[in-house]
Amino acid sequence: MSKGPITCHVLDTSLGRPAEGVEVNIQIYHEGQRNVDIFSPFAHGVTDADGRCMNMLPPRGSEEARLQHKQVDAGTYKIVFKPKEYFEKTGRKCFYPWVEITFEIENPEEHYHIPLLITPYSFTTYRGS
Repeated sequence: MSKGPITCHVLDTSLGRPAEGVEVNIQIYHEGQRNVDIFSPFAHGVTDADGRCMNMLPPRGSEEARLQHKQVDAGTYKIVFKPKEYFEKTGRKCFYPWVEITFEIENPEEHYHIPLLITPYSFTTYRGS
């Protein structure tokens, strides 16, 4: 199965396992007026049993991508993770109900993988492969 051009992986480092059921949204930046940053919804997904979200967007250059107008171009994007419900399901409180990571796509032909390592009171990320 082909993966989309932007993927993610969420790991609960406090338990040492994948975080299943975390809602993930991708937004695209549009320059606003009067120094207002505007991000519009672009894609949506939920992490699977392995904590991955591989198909929020159709594979690059596919007919599905063309039909859905979901071509990833160079620009600024934001991926928003919503781990609060995941932590509540496991009986834990969450200090960060949303984790927003803004990133730039310089080369739309490359794959962009954004892992998120979370605990109820911390998070970290990096550009994955």
